[in-house]
Amino acid sequence: MKAFIVFSCSLFLCLESMAQDSHIDSLGVERDKISKTSLHVLGAWAGLNIIQSSISLVNAQDDSKYFFRTNIYWNGINAAIAGVGLLQLRRQSQKTLTLQQQLQKQHQVEKVLLFNTGLNMAYITTGLYLKERANSRMNADQLKGTGNSLILQGCFLLALDGVQYFLQRKNGRMMQQHFQGLELIPTANGVGLVYRL
Repeated sequence: MKAFIVFSCSLFLCLESMAQDSHIDSLGVERDKISKTSLHVLGAWAGLNIIQSSISLVNAQDDSKYFFRTNIYWNGINAAIAGVGLLQLRRQSQKTLTLQQQLQKQHQVEKVLLFNTGLNMAYITTGLYLKERANSRMNADQLKGTGNSLILQGCFLLALDGVQYFLQRKNGRMMQQHFQGLELIPTANGVGLVYRL
């Protein structure tokens, strides 16, 4: 009888763990899907900026040539980030993560997005500073054009990372809610795992 109780408890815990793993895995898939979509948007933005700025640079004068030139350089980096990010996601999607690793990965993604938000604000602030400095400098066209480019790129990245953070945070809350009903309780035979609905 005792062996049957232990076996049935073990079977229940195993089935419960499998259900949780599949739910957490689906939330992990959702996290990667959000990241993949954002990287595709970043790559498309980079490609369009490079093409449009390259065409516009041909006839650009004054501060416009510095604006388009900075856009080309900036979006070359954005394209590289998008490409490397998509390759990393492809490699990571082939790995199976434990529940703990899924939670850590979710928190890591959210922290990176918050850090990026700070960087984006710094880009915008630097752009505004360069535009202000352009009023009293001999190389005003370069400062103004570069400043305008930093403001544009910073605003786009701020919006992209803001939307991505909102979606990732929502996904992270769903992961946390999933674990709120899970408790370890003492029993006559040891410790039991209870999931409260």
